[in-house]
Parts: sequence; structure tokens; C-alpha cells
Amino acid sequence: MTAVAHDFPSTAWVDAYGAAINASEDYRTASTEWTHGSVALVLPAQPSIGVPEDIGIWLDLERGTCRAAKLVTRDEAQRAPFVLTAEYKHWKAIIKKELGPIAGIMQRKVALQGSLPIVVRFIKSAEALVDAATRVPTRFLDEAR
Repeated sequence: MTAVAHDFPSTAWVDAYGAAINASEDYRTASTEWTHGSVALVLPAQPSIGVPEDIGIWLDLERGTCRAAKLVTRDEAQRAPFVLTAEYKHWKAIIKKELGPIAGIMQRKVALQGSLPIVVRFIKSAEALVDAATRVPTRFLDEAR
């Protein structure tokens, strides 16, 4: 039996992502010292593929656990201590492990609001968050159905 693929982004995808983060021993181990607050992932609108307005994914992260994962507005997302903003194609590349999150920041494909030194210090956490995303059965909106 194959798992149902969730549209990225969608409430179902974000719920599955939060569960995948909490199921990740790698994330738990790499993030036991994370006390720097929530992380928000922002995707600018891309109406041509069905993302009519900017959207945010809010991850309430604390000491190796994801206390909440939810879809939020861009304005709500901007309140997080760490905000990562990228075009849909770059988020897709990150989820498919074709682009690393830190490399994306350095290449200016991902914009970071927040402390880069803290993000770099927690590079293993960032990698584990990406690994968790790859475990979510995902249907990308820009791919044929």
C-alpha cells in the first residue's frame, strides 16, 4: 500500500511534516540545544501553479521537538525569529535534496531573516529538517498529475 501524497504546500503536507520531524531521531539529537524559537518557511505567491497568495509554514521548534507545524499568512510568518523565504522551485529543490538549505542561503536562492551564525551552528538540525521533509509523500503543484 502506498502512502497518499500531499500537495506542497497544504495543511495535510504541513501536518505530515510536523509528524516526520518528531519521528526523526536525527533531528532530536541534532537539536537538543535549539532554544532560539520558531522557524517560518515562506513561499511567495505563484498563481500559475495554484498558490494564489504568499504562504508561510510555521514550525514551533524547541529542544529537538516540533511543538506545532501549521500554515500561516506571510504576515504571521514574518514574526518568527527565523524566516526563510524562497521561490517554489527552490523549496522543491530543497525537499528533493537537490539544494541544501545553507547552500541556498549562500547562493541567495533562500533569503534568511535571523542570525546566520546560529543557523550555521545548527547545520545538522537544518539537514535533519530537510531529511524529515523528504519522508513526507509529496505531490508538487508544478508537476503533471
